[in-house]
Amino acid sequence: MKTFLTNVCTVRFWIIGWCFAVLMGISHEGWSQKNWTLEFRPGANFPASDLNSNTPLKTGLGVEGIISYNFIPNFGIYAGWGWNKFSSDQSFAGANMDFEGRGYTYGLQYYIPISLTGETKVFFRSGGLWNHIVMKNMEREKVGNTGYGLGWQFETGITVPFIYQWKIQPSISYRSLSREFPFGNSSVEANLNYITLGLGVLWSF
Repeated sequence: MKTFLTNVCTVRFWIIGWCFAVLMGISHEGWSQKNWTLEFRPGANFPASDLNSNTPLKTGLGVEGIISYNFIPNFGIYAGWGWNKFSSDQSFAGANMDFEGRGYTYGLQYYIPISLTGETKVFFRSGGLWNHIVMKNMEREKVGNTGYGLGWQFETGITVPFIYQWKIQPSISYRSLSREFPFGNSSVEANLNYITLGLGVLWSF
């Protein structure tokens, strides 16, 4: 029941956020200043907690692709897909298991210029996740899948011009996803909470 209420509140929050973003986008000023960006970002993942009481996680790696659109200067939306892998020497399902968080990310972004030219900016992103957690054994065989569910994330960093339409964007983010693995006749709780240090490469058009 608690999980259901949490998901309902999360959905309600993002519906309100997306409605606000759409209203901003349909304004004349918004559509007259289009700003698309494609981003590729590898990163290192540092667990903020164990997956559960029987499954400590090791530092992992991940990669993400994001497309974003600013309705007005410095404010817009983003969406993307990511893959993040963690290993565990001992887990509820046995030794030497891998846990992969896969799925979609979306939300709102806001940039604050900090240079005289306005090209170097601090940015903030706040959004949701629609992800699942896949469990694999030493042979890289899939042995468990939580199914998709809602999570949330927050990210901040700095955008620095590189050359022409290219930029680099180091960032730090926090992500949280709670799901359950079917296990025997019951289920096992899985909480994937982690901090990511990433280095994005952006192309603006």
